[in-house]
Amino acid sequence: MESLSTRKKKKSLTRELVEWAIAFGIAILFAIVIREFLFAPVLVDGQSMETTLHNENRVIVNKISYKFSKPERFDIVVFHAPEGKDFIKRVIGLPGDRVKFENDTLYINGEAVDEPYLDEKKAQLGEGEILTRDEAEIVVPEGEYFLVGDNRRYSRDSRSIGTIPFDEIVGSTSLVFWPMKELRFVK
Repeated sequence: MESLSTRKKKKSLTRELVEWAIAFGIAILFAIVIREFLFAPVLVDGQSMETTLHNENRVIVNKISYKFSKPERFDIVVFHAPEGKDFIKRVIGLPGDRVKFENDTLYINGEAVDEPYLDEKKAQLGEGEILTRDEAEIVVPEGEYFLVGDNRRYSRDSRSIGTIPFDEIVGSTSLVFWPMKELRFVK
């Protein structure tokens, strides 16, 4: 026959295991909610955002950023691309904007727009080379965005896949967290 002391120890151990299981379950649930609805890590796949983001950088996507506001020009966003993959690009054209590239210059609504995030990439070009080929003017439909990679020569973006509906934008990103030596905010 078990002693009263042994039964109390077993009961105490069982209670402690149940408490740990509940705490672990709550932690898992909390992590799932954060990842699905608030913030998520995303792997940069490819060179289309160089020199701002590099292949295999890991960034944090803020999924709630556009629940209360709309994307702004030059935000870096993650979106669901038509081929079922998430892409990372920069917002260039807002709904209703007229967007045109001519002589390696971006024009929005007929006015030249400075793109300082391209300076490093343009400095790598040889004499007479351009980063952005000429594109005919397009008008961004209401509720959609014109998204382009910073590495214009090697980016599959709105110039080839078309404008992106707001509903396909997952969120904004401005924090590179991996590799640790590249930990930084980007804009």
